[in-house]
Amino acid sequence: MAAGVWPNVKEVRVLREQYGAEIVLFDEQGESEVHRILAEFSLDSQLYAALQSPTLRKEHEFALFRVQATPGEEPQLETIEDDDEWEIVSEIVDDMMYPAGE
Repeated sequence: MAAGVWPNVKEVRVLREQYGAEIVLFDEQGESEVHRILAEFSLDSQLYAALQSPTLRKEHEFALFRVQATPGEEPQLETIEDDDEWEIVSEIVDDMMYPAGE
């Protein structure tokens, strides 16, 4: 990722330190699905994560979440509801996964 493009973005390892390379998420029906942690970063002071289930991988997509991390507690994932915020976070993840010139 080019530092000049997103100077206020820093890679972090909050979820990876807690769970390893994968995390299990539950849907509204209580069904579990393993998601691979693709990227974790902070933008200013907010943490974000890009996760990918096998289904999303087949579709070449990923899910984006806001991460709330309180010391001593398990990190919580929140859906990003704001379209502008989602678009910025998505662009950052694309730049992290597919740096210019590669």
